[in-house]
Amino acid sequence: MSLQMGDMLPYGSFQVMGSEGPETVDVTEFFANKKVLMFAVPGAFTPTCSASHLPGYVVHYDAFKEKGVDEVVCLSVNDVFVMNAWGKAHNADKLVMAADGLAEFTSSMGLELDISAAKMGIRSRRYAMLVENGIIQELWLEEPGEFKVSSAEYVLGQL
Repeated sequence: MSLQMGDMLPYGSFQVMGSEGPETVDVTEFFANKKVLMFAVPGAFTPTCSASHLPGYVVHYDAFKEKGVDEVVCLSVNDVFVMNAWGKAHNADKLVMAADGLAEFTSSMGLELDISAAKMGIRSRRYAMLVENGIIQELWLEEPGEFKVSSAEYVLGQL
């Protein structure tokens, strides 16, 4: 069962690329005392994710900040090196490019997607969520194969 609005994010971690290499980020510490907009994609460098999903959040980053969002996080079940390269390729330097390499954090939220039939293994469902102090305030969860309610434009209109 996946997390819902009002739920606290589970304990866990993800990785980001720091100035000296990969760094592990504790979810509880990262989301404490701030408003975070996190969106997740099935895979870096994949068609919809690269053409629409990530670019929308890059373009509208300042508008999210104006709405009181402290951090914008892009999460994917990819390794930290891929997420870093993908962020650089899309000028996403203001976003936190979060790697959940083994899908542990994604699975703990119940938001994993098995696309083994497409030879991609376990990935994340496509979604966006607004989290305040570790508690999910809003969750825009896409049906498999859809890209509507988690787009930056849709989410911005909901805030």
